[in-house]
Amino acid sequence: MANKEALRELQSRLAERLQAARTQERGKSWLAVECSSRGFLFPLKEAGEIFALAPMVPVPHSHPWFMGVANLRGHLHGVVDLAGFLGVKTAEPLRDQSRLVAFNASLEINCALLVDRLSGLRSEQQLTSQNETLNGARPGFVGARYKDEGGRVWQELNLAALASDEAFLRIVG
Repeated sequence: MANKEALRELQSRLAERLQAARTQERGKSWLAVECSSRGFLFPLKEAGEIFALAPMVPVPHSHPWFMGVANLRGHLHGVVDLAGFLGVKTAEPLRDQSRLVAFNASLEINCALLVDRLSGLRSEQQLTSQNETLNGARPGFVGARYKDEGGRVWQELNLAALASDEAFLRIVG
């Protein structure tokens, strides 16, 4: 009898903790990547699997930033050179450190972003939001700007908004 009561108490505590976790607002967390010596933050809930570079088949008449199509775990993904798309490309990336970061499957877009290198995970506690003055309009997928303890600036990119951005979806020039 005591075991049944203990089990009921345990189930009750677990149900309370699950309910609290659902209603409690969680802090932001990101995957930090680098492209052309610039730091970008992808929200973890929007980023998908990370892949080593894979062979790509070019797509004729596409923009230079659209690298082609790659087979990633049996699924075809369009591959976008992130620095090229953003217009910040300065040099060819170091291919041994380059990675493909796929969009989360929940965004329903078979696409991966080519980044120069991964820089780990970042949380709200590690970054300070920067007040910025806007010099003109910026795309809807560009989020807040942050600075870490070392003084490095990181730009948040909203992958869900990027996945629906008209310029991003128009791969043919």
